[in-house]
Amino acid sequence: MAGELLASVRWSRMLHFEGATSYAREVPIDHAPPLGEGEGHSPMELALMSLCACSGQTVMSLLVKMQQRVRAFSVKASGERRDEHPQVFTSIRLEFRVAGEFLDREKVERAVRLTEEKYCPVWAMLKGGVPISSSVVLD
Repeated sequence: MAGELLASVRWSRMLHFEGATSYAREVPIDHAPPLGEGEGHSPMELALMSLCACSGQTVMSLLVKMQQRVRAFSVKASGERRDEHPQVFTSIRLEFRVAGEFLDREKVERAVRLTEEKYCPVWAMLKGGVPISSSVVLD
């Protein structure tokens, strides 16, 4: 078993919270005006960032194992949401942008595929409720 993760939020003012885990710095969480002050990330933005970070870490670790010489790497997510409450994502698009020397497109695409199908727990949780598509851009 991978073990238990802990997270918490502490209310500050209006709809502003400080999120924390047992070992990392606090993260500002807020709602856009007029309900909040817009001085932090929204929970839905954090969900997209979690998907980007988890899939990005996984893809990068696989690319290193595949001996790909990456010099720049980014993941961008775009999520469409329902108008009605709860305003859940109806689709998410991920773009993996990779730059490096002598990159093998097949290996990069395989790393993304393995990330989706086997290794990224955030992607695995979300794809059960929302379709997630991905693309690879080599720079």
